[in-house]
Amino acid sequence: MPSPRYAKEIPQRYRLEANKCSGCGEVFFPPRLICPKCKGEKFEPTRLSEKGKIDSFTTIRVAPKQFANETPYTVAVVALDGGVRITTQVVDCKPEDIAIGKPVRLVFRKIQEEGKGGILCYGYKAVLS
Repeated sequence: MPSPRYAKEIPQRYRLEANKCSGCGEVFFPPRLICPKCKGEKFEPTRLSEKGKIDSFTTIRVAPKQFANETPYTVAVVALDGGVRITTQVVDCKPEDIAIGKPVRLVFRKIQEEGKGGILCYGYKAVLS
């Protein structure tokens, strides 16, 4: 059975859903309960852009056990159109093809298998545009 944390994050992982503060309009991903800018507690769901650019990245060559068969793989901070930054894996390219400023789009992919039952956990990853 997926962990409670994963189940709680399904709107973010499946729909790239953030929340927008009703008071000041600031967008948060992952969603927050209190706006650090205006201290507001009212938010509305908002969908994030699926397009952005690589802000920073690193290539993982020695990975945790559950990702060892994927090495080497690249994880990047992506600045999405609209200003939100997310951390995600960059896939379907060689690590040497990735560079700061390159455009990417987010796609829905398998993240990992969880537990003995092999439950599949899905989420977003980036591909070069």
